[in-house]
Amino acid sequence: MNKSQKVVVVTGASQGIGAEIVRAFRRLDYRVIATSRAIDFSEDKNILNIAGDIGDPATAQRVISEGVARFGRIDTLVNNAGIYIGKPFTEYTAEDYAVMMNVNMAGFYHITQFAIAEMEKQASGHVVSITASVHQAAISGVYTVLAALTKGGINAATKSLAIEYARKGIRVNAVARGNIRTPMHPPEIHEALAAFNPIGRLGETSDIADAVLFLDSAPFITGEILHVDGGQSAGR
Repeated sequence: MNKSQKVVVVTGASQGIGAEIVRAFRRLDYRVIATSRAIDFSEDKNILNIAGDIGDPATAQRVISEGVARFGRIDTLVNNAGIYIGKPFTEYTAEDYAVMMNVNMAGFYHITQFAIAEMEKQASGHVVSITASVHQAAISGVYTVLAALTKGGINAATKSLAIEYARKGIRVNAVARGNIRTPMHPPEIHEALAAFNPIGRLGETSDIADAVLFLDSAPFITGEILHVDGGQSAGR
């Protein structure tokens, strides 16, 4: 095992943005620990796929411990797992709230804690979370309260963690995305979603992967919320 080869953990890695991020890091010859609720075995010996509920602390611990056992280190964590449920605020159910808090918040909290504990051992590392612009740019008629609560919370936590670990060699950043062409959105609503982006089109999964790679390669950037949203956060 080559312990000098960098290792990245990607959550929500089975499709869409997560799968694109995995491909992007493999092109840079990173070893990848990929996790999702349902993810197939990879024939690539440099990819370790681990299935499980990322909101469960036991899953988060297993991803990090099995990754370290296989590859020897953790250099980067990409918190990509997330879901969206859009409803008028008073129509959200207790189940809606629990599901979104489990994936979006617990899915960030537990694995970030375990990953940073490993990064501290080598006095280096990078955490980058895929969040959203909705916490600062609400749109009339679009129901985003739980998305704003969870993704906005992670944006705030990003800055706090960046300061807490700045002198320990660990950077913490986020990519706040806009509407992206992913399997989450059926083709029949693509045109409507694109209209919310001032740039006039949907973003591509590669736009988010490129932003993650940029932040990963930028050693003087920490505490940054990089908006990759077609201008959505700037105004309409």
